[in-house]
Amino acid sequence: MALTVAVQMDPIQAIRIAGDTTFALLLEAQARGHRLLYYTPDRLSLQGRRVTARVEPLTVRDVEGAHATLGEIQRIDLAEADVVLMRQDPPFDMAYVTATHMLERIHPRTLVVNNPAEVRNAPEKLFVLDFPELMPPTLITRDRAEIEAFRREHGTIAMKPLHGHGGAAVFRVSETDPNFGSMYDLFATTFREAWVVQRFLEKITEGDKRIILVDGEPMGAINRVPAANDIRSNMVRGGAAAASDLSAREREICATIGPELRRRGLILVGIDVIDGHLTEINVTSPTGIRAVRRLGGPDLAVAVWDAIEARLAART
Repeated sequence: MALTVAVQMDPIQAIRIAGDTTFALLLEAQARGHRLLYYTPDRLSLQGRRVTARVEPLTVRDVEGAHATLGEIQRIDLAEADVVLMRQDPPFDMAYVTATHMLERIHPRTLVVNNPAEVRNAPEKLFVLDFPELMPPTLITRDRAEIEAFRREHGTIAMKPLHGHGGAAVFRVSETDPNFGSMYDLFATTFREAWVVQRFLEKITEGDKRIILVDGEPMGAINRVPAANDIRSNMVRGGAAAASDLSAREREICATIGPELRRRGLILVGIDVIDGHLTEINVTSPTGIRAVRRLGGPDLAVAVWDAIEARLAART
């Protein structure tokens, strides 16, 4: 069945297609004969009960620099689309939250992937706390006394902003680090929300595994190893990716969280696991599909569209 698919994303002209998961999803949708419509979040509008967007018809090709052809802008009621892919990158700020409220008004009549209400209700570094038995010891706070007590109990810690992304502002702080006071002041000045404080996992040097789950099922994984003299494994921060299978512990983690992901309508999810510990559940704009494929794994865009089409078929 040919579908009308609207994609809400960052400017398509600026993406790096070799590693862009959204682009992989668009290629597969086009290969299936679906009609593609593109818009950026600033073109989304709500008037009365109608959610509209100024969209451009989109054709994609897997050629860097010539990867997108856009047609003339037209205004459409998004309720007329079959699927909306909500794929703009974080930060998860009030603009992002507002977009989830607007798209929630058309879902599930128009299938929004991922479910916008659950994206809003499952911030990656908070949702994960629904599964404390799978995690390293974790504290969410901006209270200095609580952080200092946690550091005394667990020794070296990692500190990062609650709604951060891409490995930005992630710090390793030892129990006796003389920079802690200055770092606390910096965080207190920069971030209004609470912060994530976790026991530092020393085996980060062996990698931070990104596991892609589609409709709650693990479908592929890559292991991201930090660059020398860095604790951040994100590929945008210099991390190197390698093909990887799942350990028994990682399969246990996926089996534990999978049913809840399905229940929430979180079709495409990327989780991060370090040394058998779940650290994040990424639901806003998870990445990794093209890296899995490039390293010899399956084309997970196929699995995502199979899941989307199955959800639509189940409604008829």
